[in-house]
Amino acid sequence: MKKLSTILIGFFVVIASVLTGCAGQSAGDGKDSFGDQVGHKIIGIDPGSGEMKLTDKAVQAYGMSNWTVQSGSEATMTASLDKAIKNKQPIVVTGWTPHWMFQKYDLKYLEDPKGIFGKSEEIHTVIHKGFDKKDPNAAKFLDQFFWTANDMGKVMLDIQKGTDPDKAAQKWVDENKEKVAQWTNGVKKVSGKKIKLGYVAWASEIASTNVVSSVLKKLGYDVTMEQLGAGQMWAGVAKGSDDAIVAAWLPTTHADYMNQFKNQVTDLGANLKGTKLGLVVPSYVKIHSIEDLKN
Repeated sequence: MKKLSTILIGFFVVIASVLTGCAGQSAGDGKDSFGDQVGHKIIGIDPGSGEMKLTDKAVQAYGMSNWTVQSGSEATMTASLDKAIKNKQPIVVTGWTPHWMFQKYDLKYLEDPKGIFGKSEEIHTVIHKGFDKKDPNAAKFLDQFFWTANDMGKVMLDIQKGTDPDKAAQKWVDENKEKVAQWTNGVKKVSGKKIKLGYVAWASEIASTNVVSSVLKKLGYDVTMEQLGAGQMWAGVAKGSDDAIVAAWLPTTHADYMNQFKNQVTDLGANLKGTKLGLVVPSYVKIHSIEDLKN
C-alpha cells in the first residue's frame, strides 16, 4: 500500500510538472523559442494588401528567413486571434488601428526599431478625376467628411457584436447630428441621384463607407456600395466605375496604388488621422519587439 501511494504521488508530480510547463509555453515562457511555439508563422490578411507587403518586407529586414506570413482575410485573422486568447496561447497577427479588436482584447504592437511599418498614417477620401465637376454637391460632402478613431470604433464594435453594418451606421448618424451637420453644411438635397462607393472588406472601411452611405441616402442619393479587394477598389475609382472611396490608407499602405493611379483620381485629403500598422500580439506574451521573433 505504501509503495502504491509513493507511485501515485510520483505520478501526480509528473502530471503537475507537465501542466505547468504547458501553461508557461502558452504565454511564451516555455523552453521552446517564441517562434517554435507559433510555428514561425504570422497570421495575416488579404494577399497583396499594403500591410501584407510591409509584413513580407519586415520578415526580410529582420532576418526571419524561417518565418512565413499566412494570408487569408480579416475574418480568419481575428478568428485565429480570438481562439489563441481564449486558450492563452502565443500568436502574432498583422494589426492596425482603428480596429475593434483593440477594444475587445488586451493587445500590444511589437516595437519596430527598423521602422518598416512607418509612422502613423491617415485614411483619405479619393474620387474619380472629374467627379467634382460631374457632381460638385456630393464632392462637397465627401470633402467635408471627417471623423475620429473613437467615432469609427463605436460603429465597428456594434457591427462586431452582430448589428447589421447599415443599422450600426444609421445609429451612429442619429446619435451624432452635430458632426453630420458639419459634413453636410452647404450640401443640397437631391432626388434619386446615383453615386457608387467602393470599399475593402476591412472592419474600418465597412464602418466608414456605411456611415457615408447613410448620410448620402438622407441627402436623397441612390447609393450603391461595392466590396472589392484593395487593388480592385483603386482601379474602380480610377476608371470611374466607382465614384469615390473613403478607404485610402496613405502615405504607406496604399502607396503603390496611389502612384499607379494618381493621374486618374483626386485626393480630397484625410477623413481620419492617427492610424497605425504593425505586428500585434496579446499583452500576456512576453516579447516586445519584432527583433525578438528571430530569437
